[in-house]
Amino acid sequence: MTLTFTLDPPIDPALRDDVLALWADVSNAGGAVGFVPPVTPEDVRPELARRLTEIEEGGTRLLVGRDADGTVTATAFLAYTPHRLMRHHLWVYVVMVHPKHQGQGYGRALMAAVEEAARGFDGIEALRLTCRGGTGADLFYTACGYREVGRVPGAIRVAPGDDRDDVHMMLPLT
Repeated sequence: MTLTFTLDPPIDPALRDDVLALWADVSNAGGAVGFVPPVTPEDVRPELARRLTEIEEGGTRLLVGRDADGTVTATAFLAYTPHRLMRHHLWVYVVMVHPKHQGQGYGRALMAAVEEAARGFDGIEALRLTCRGGTGADLFYTACGYREVGRVPGAIRVAPGDDRDDVHMMLPLT
C-alpha cells in the first residue's frame, strides 16, 4: 500500500472529475458521505462546487491521497470553524476511500495524514467530525483515536423509516 497525500493540490478540471467520480463511487458503495445510492457524478457536482467555493474563500482545505498509479483514491476536507470561540477546532468532512481499496489500511493512512496536516495549522488543538450511526464508521474513527463526544438520535434520515444517529467525534491534538 502506497498512498501519497497532498494538502491543497491545484484544483483543475481533472482533479474535480476525479473527486466527483470518487464521491459517486463511495456513495454508491453505501459510504455515508452525504448521499444515498444511486448517485451519479452529476448528482454530486453541486456539493463539490460548494466545497470548492469554500476552498477559494479560504475556509476549507482539501487533502488528496493518490495511489501508486496517481489515481485519486482518498480525500478529506478540512474546514476551519467560523465561530470565533471555536477557532481552535478543525472540522473534517467527506472522508472517502475508494471502495476497491477499503480494508487495506488506506482509511487509517488517510486519517493519519489528516492529523499530520492539522498539526501544521496554527492554533488548532482538536479535530472534530460527525458520522452516520449504524455504519460502523464510529468504530473506525475510535480505532483512529477519536472519541465520541455527542450523539443526536435519529438526526439523519436515510429513507422513510430509516433514521440514523448523527455521531459527533473528536481527536485532541494537544
